[in-house]
Amino acid sequence: MFKLSHRLSSLSMLALLASSNAAAAAAAAAPAPAYVGRWTVADAKPVYSLRGIPYKTFDIAPCGRDFCGVSVGQTGACGPLLFRFLATSIRSGGSLIGHGRWGETRKNIELYQYAEKALPGGRMMGLSLGDGHDFGERSGNMPKFTARYRPLGAARCVTR
Repeated sequence: MFKLSHRLSSLSMLALLASSNAAAAAAAAAPAPAYVGRWTVADAKPVYSLRGIPYKTFDIAPCGRDFCGVSVGQTGACGPLLFRFLATSIRSGGSLIGHGRWGETRKNIELYQYAEKALPGGRMMGLSLGDGHDFGERSGNMPKFTARYRPLGAARCVTR
């Protein structure tokens, strides 16, 4: 059997270990996505259907390698899981795409953030839920539900 006893082979093994440790440290030090936290509807007098009520306020938090959205009730009680995004589902523009709960069915969902300097924190989030992911067109892809949200603090409702 061939034995790796050359000094260069041991140095290359040390370099490999050091680079993998550095990559793990960089991943652990990466800031949490800007979507994580509690979000509430920004409209002054929102009107919701029975299926839309769970989307009034929700928490987005890591769940395993992914990110999950959990409904928050009026009293702050944690409700059902509304949506889940794979950590790899971030589009080039920074929006998240995935699937969300709409009554007893699942629809496509997209979250996107934008600056709103007039509000505390200076940011807002839009949510669109429907049959497609191209919600900007006047077609069958128009969202069944859309809303604007403002940040409301840290997420407290999490799922595993």
